[in-house]
Amino acid sequence: MTGMPLELHHIMDAQNRIRGVADNTPLIPSPYMTTVAGHDFLMKMETMQPVGAFKLRGAMSAVMALPDEVQGVTCCSTGNHGRGVSFAANLRGMKAVICMSELVPQAKIDGIKALGADVRIIGTSQDEAMQESQRLCSAEGLVEISPFDDPHVISGQGTIGLEMLAARPDLEMLLVPLSGGGLAAGIVTAAKAIKPDISVIGITMERGAAMHASIHAREPVEVPEFASLADSLGGGIGLKNKLSYPICRDLLDDTILVTEDEILHAMQVMFFEDRMVAEGASVVGQAAMLAGKLPKPDGPVGTVITGRNLDMQTFAKLMTGQDVMIGDLAMKGKTYGA
Repeated sequence: MTGMPLELHHIMDAQNRIRGVADNTPLIPSPYMTTVAGHDFLMKMETMQPVGAFKLRGAMSAVMALPDEVQGVTCCSTGNHGRGVSFAANLRGMKAVICMSELVPQAKIDGIKALGADVRIIGTSQDEAMQESQRLCSAEGLVEISPFDDPHVISGQGTIGLEMLAARPDLEMLLVPLSGGGLAAGIVTAAKAIKPDISVIGITMERGAAMHASIHAREPVEVPEFASLADSLGGGIGLKNKLSYPICRDLLDDTILVTEDEILHAMQVMFFEDRMVAEGASVVGQAAMLAGKLPKPDGPVGTVITGRNLDMQTFAKLMTGQDVMIGDLAMKGKTYGA
């Protein structure tokens, strides 16, 4: 790990910054997925965070590291990062302006407003929202908290890896939802430092997989953005990405794509078998395992259930086999177990 832009001690520092607010979520087994995997299948329940998603870890780590003279923060977000930044800024008495694209579901916008932040809807891509966030830094003197390409954010997300391996040192494979790479970069940095031979695989949706495409291109690239059940994984990684891209490129063992139908099936498995509500982005690990897209594990498998902030009316329709529209995406209803 020597020479990497982030190392284990950075993540341990972040663990101290977030302690008592955004740490120690449960790591629980899924009996159904254990049968599928052939080994213990464990779920890190970041849905139990105060804002309902793992993003609070990175946001808390970054906001708590700011000097006292900072008056306000801004960020671009597909939803959960904005909730985390809003929550952390509120704790410090700071102004928060969250920039989002038109693709973000209304339920996530409403959730951020409820935390006292100013929400600005800009354009049809996260790249456009990012440009507005950067403009606010120069125009209004706010400090930008990147959702993934910030050392404190990545270190905060990496505390998940510390907790998972502390609870289960025998884990042999980690399945990590992959978007801008902040979560994957943090977890893989922590996991490989503690257990170098552990397999860490990034998993994302087929529609708009920016980090996956960038790793294969060997440089950050832009991809079209589409509506998806895994909307939290949408958005670009930034063409000037300095941290999350090189860490994911160099340390992840693989990246896997899953389809919308595979994500829907995994959401239904999570609901009907584990009796839990989770966003589509949360279950891409299960989706890849259920679809047979992963190598056979040599031991216990862990994944991160990243968030639960979704539109419950749409979720209810998906779980009961009804047809739904996700943006411009028509999802054909499928009855679980039929």
